Amino acid sequence: MEQLTSRSVRENPARHHLAHLLLILTCAGILVAPASAAGGRWDLLQRSIGVSAMHMQLLHNDRVIIFDRTDFGHSNLSLPGGHCRVNPRERALPSGDCTAHSAEYDVASNSFRPLTVFTDTWCSSGTVSPDGTLVQTGGWNDGYRNARTMPACDSGDESCDWSETQDALGANRWYATNQILPDGRAFIVGGRRQFSYEYYPKADPSDTSVVQMPFLVQTRDPEENNLYPFVHLNIDGNLFIFANNRAILLDYKRNKVVRRYPVLADGDPRNYPSSGSSVLLPLKPNPTEAEVLICGGAPSGSYNSTKGGARTFVPALATCGRIKITDDASPEWVIETMPSPRVMGDMILLPNGAEVAIINGAADGTAGWEAASTPNYAPVIYRPDHSPGDRFEVQTAAGVARLYHSSVVLLRDGRLLVGGSNPHTYYNFSNVRFPTELGLEAFSPEYLDESNDMLRPRILVPSPTGGAAARVTYGATLALQFSVPASARRRRGGAGGGEVSVTMVAPPFTTHSFAMNQRLLFLEVARMAAVRGRAGTYSVSVTMPETSVLAPPGYYMVFVVNGHVPSEGIWVHIQ
Repeated sequence: MEQLTSRSVRENPARHHLAHLLLILTCAGILVAPASAAGGRWDLLQRSIGVSAMHMQLLHNDRVIIFDRTDFGHSNLSLPGGHCRVNPRERALPSGDCTAHSAEYDVASNSFRPLTVFTDTWCSSGTVSPDGTLVQTGGWNDGYRNARTMPACDSGDESCDWSETQDALGANRWYATNQILPDGRAFIVGGRRQFSYEYYPKADPSDTSVVQMPFLVQTRDPEENNLYPFVHLNIDGNLFIFANNRAILLDYKRNKVVRRYPVLADGDPRNYPSSGSSVLLPLKPNPTEAEVLICGGAPSGSYNSTKGGARTFVPALATCGRIKITDDASPEWVIETMPSPRVMGDMILLPNGAEVAIINGAADGTAGWEAASTPNYAPVIYRPDHSPGDRFEVQTAAGVARLYHSSVVLLRDGRLLVGGSNPHTYYNFSNVRFPTELGLEAFSPEYLDESNDMLRPRILVPSPTGGAAARVTYGATLALQFSVPASARRRRGGAGGGEVSVTMVAPPFTTHSFAMNQRLLFLEVARMAAVRGRAGTYSVSVTMPETSVLAPPGYYMVFVVNGHVPSEGIWVHIQ
């Protein structure tokens, strides 16, 4: 594995508004953490949870809802109490299946329990509603038009489980994408042979109407490389939608395309099955600009080349495209090159707001059954505010191949929970090069290294373990108290190289290399001061986003960040 060298700290333009804090911190005696050499650490959490993590969502009770599909036979996790799911429309086991295809993983206790999903959730999508309930839509076969809900369960409630509504959608949604809107509804777009969008929940449950979307017809190719389109809520309230190799800005309220973006790079596809990944880069307070980053994918024809007798695994794309989606004049893609090719990689915004993790995937082939040959084991960190040519850094390689049907989510403690990988039609553990993976790992970025312990902030108020989330409203002030261990010993002086900031992160629904609804905002710091009589303790007041266009209603994680080292987060509920 290539290990890149340590790099010096550079000013972060996205946080220039916090520069005045550096003077405050120097006078107060906080030792501010500089950026340092990266690496990260892998830890095995569970050798098997019995279910492969095709889909994952962190809820505000610090539990992760994990599920795959129901139609491949028995899983390795039994349903409790001898319960069996009997679904006559089930393709594999219509007479009864006594195993689970969903699990709830408790982060704090590193434990899990089975959940019951009735109809097929294969290659589906999801959103968390404003009240914190996972709203999951679509799937395959008997699950095409269904909606399912999973609440954030109370501790010890073993009866808390999925609920399902039959035919809640207006169209079959298989390989669709969900995006939460400022009013709390889910915008659901695309899917296999579906060139339309709709909303959920519906004002009238009997409404089965959909809105046609010609853009999805225009971006379809023989390999259908416009499935799971990348969708981001822009700061103007419109939706950035990328499919295959180009994008539009959609005014969904009027069903009008208000901007068309140029073709990305050489025109090779970036969406499923040529699965690249995409993020909306962190937003600063009262933003006037928004940027989207898209990395990886596979050249045209890659999927078909893996089929038939003479199977060929074409090298994946190593390019990323970055574009200011708010540019009214002539938005252009800026092309960058990753350290290695990657398809089926996941892109996750890290809580310090300064880094994006690119993790999982392969160096060749595409998504699909046995359609990749060379795992890309080493994550990469991308630093958007570094200079071009100095933004990527290779991390410690994993020991497990995470290929088709793998996923990853950010946890409140700053780790990345990584699971899944099943490149086979059914669970397959023997006589295959890449067995079905049922285990869970955690990747700890470099900021969690013990060398940063003295620099890591700790939020004291509101308590990170105090139960209910802090409730806030738009434009309101949130008061925090935090401590930094190193500053308790440094009453005078200080260290440069960064500043203290506060970030707010929406936990995404992750599947098929795209973290839906992922969003990170820097919060405006209104006031900060040392707490008298408590060495190393500080109070800070931050202003919440002004509107639900910037932060749709719901639960977010809030972090205090010292330079590049984030605290453990707290849950905040904004309405």
